[in-house]
Amino acid sequence: MRFIPERFRHNNLFITMFLITVIMIVTVSIIITWTTIRMSEQFFFEKFSITNAKVMDQVQDSFEQYHYSVVMASNSVLQSVAIKEVLTKEEESNVDRLGSIYTLSQLIKRIEPNLASYEVGIMATGKNGVTYATNDRTYWPITDAELKKSILTKNIFENPKRLLYQYDHRTDSEAGNYIVASRALTDRSGAIYGSLYITIRESEFRKFYSSYTTPGNNVLLINKESTIVSSNLSKLIGKKSTELRDLAVEMGKNQKDDHIIGKFMGKDQMIMMEYLPSFDMYMFNIIDKETAFGDLIDKRKILLISMGVVIVALFFVLFASRRLTNSLSKLVKQIESASEHDFDEYVSVSGTYETRQIGTAFNSMLDELHEYVDQLVLSQKQRRNAELAALQQQINPHFLYNTLASIKFMVKQGSKEETESMINALISLLQNTLGNVSETITVKQEVDNLRNYVLINQKRYGERIKVNYFISPACMDVPIPKLILQPFMENAFFHGFNHKLEGYIHVLVWQEGEDLICEVVDNGDGMEVSEGSHLPGTKRKQAFSGIGVRNVHERIQLIYGEPYGVNISSELGKGTKVRISLPMQK
Repeated sequence: MRFIPERFRHNNLFITMFLITVIMIVTVSIIITWTTIRMSEQFFFEKFSITNAKVMDQVQDSFEQYHYSVVMASNSVLQSVAIKEVLTKEEESNVDRLGSIYTLSQLIKRIEPNLASYEVGIMATGKNGVTYATNDRTYWPITDAELKKSILTKNIFENPKRLLYQYDHRTDSEAGNYIVASRALTDRSGAIYGSLYITIRESEFRKFYSSYTTPGNNVLLINKESTIVSSNLSKLIGKKSTELRDLAVEMGKNQKDDHIIGKFMGKDQMIMMEYLPSFDMYMFNIIDKETAFGDLIDKRKILLISMGVVIVALFFVLFASRRLTNSLSKLVKQIESASEHDFDEYVSVSGTYETRQIGTAFNSMLDELHEYVDQLVLSQKQRRNAELAALQQQINPHFLYNTLASIKFMVKQGSKEETESMINALISLLQNTLGNVSETITVKQEVDNLRNYVLINQKRYGERIKVNYFISPACMDVPIPKLILQPFMENAFFHGFNHKLEGYIHVLVWQEGEDLICEVVDNGDGMEVSEGSHLPGTKRKQAFSGIGVRNVHERIQLIYGEPYGVNISSELGKGTKVRISLPMQK
């Protein structure tokens, strides 16, 4: 939070509310705009598909009328006994053949009225080799040899009972593409005696639907082989289209929808399909969305309106949010700066109802906090005094008994000087521990008290344990809590040299940075202790059960805080070091 600019930090609620509202408004606007455009498109698609379905029905009717005419003409040929005789009898000479062709031409002219409405070519061939074609074969320029070997004829003989519509491409013709209605001519027994071909140019065939096509609105017919046999898109005629084949399969399975929206030729298209059973072909009506509907829906205008609504809404949101959160931001700023004034400055109560309630509650909390702090300070002071008084009463009674017994013994021995020094040390010790109720003393006073305690013990037990003092002169007048060294000196004397006959104890006091360090170091028996332990563990509990060991650590932390206190390190057979850290005080 330190790196956030002050202005933004105090207005975090306003910024958060504003950003969330902006995101919601923009998101809702985008969704509504997108939905509106999609629904509009869907509406136009539905209406357009209904209209186009009627158009496709009309186109299909045109195809059916043409198919009906072809059927009537082919049935007339099939039912003509005279045509059958011409196509089956054997000619003995060229004259007979020419006569047969003439007769066939006259017979076919009788059926031409059935196809008078269409520009078509008719060709009939017989098993005897007689062939006749209207328009002198200029309409559909295919030779007899080509026709005999063509796939058209092959399909006729494989399906003799069906009228087939097939696609044929002629490179030697201006028309180029043809739709050929073909069927086998059979007698009652089913024997084939000839074949009939009714050919229409694709450009003529296209007239059935060309009046209904517009730019972006296209019609394509494909056969079972996926070949495009007719379309207003001339460049596609004759090409195979797997896309249309797959669409035909897909739409054939799902007959609920009369149209689908899909990709064709890399564009989004609305696609409608009708199956023409008479032709065994699929008719597709494909409408380019962009071309056909691009001008119907003004997307730019819709977007501009949506953006205008969003901008107006954001303006009102900005104004309302700032108005609502301004008083709260001021309150937060005042609460944040309360610690700089030691919580003595009340916050102003203004703004909305919620902000006023928070301000009133905070001021009430300050009153209670001041009262609580006063009580806590008094309580802590009383607790420290009580602990110090208790510590002063913790001097072992046996220590006094033994010391007095030692003095009595020294009097009997006549050791006047030693008796006097021991009595003076005891008096000074009792004055410092029991008579002085002050919570702190100087380092010099604490060391003098320690020297008296050591003197008494050495007079009683001898000088097998040497005590050395290394006190920095600059630290002599530094105030420290009372009785923080004596408990550890006592433990070192009575528990640190149970196995070793002699040794030393060093008392060190010096300044380290901003801290005052006091150490009591011995080379006695040592003990097991975890590294960095502040207090004795269970394995050394009895060894460190002297005067106020735990009390010293807790008192220091109570007065100065957790960074300070007692740290004990020890190693079996090598000794123990007690390190006490305190803040330097003037």
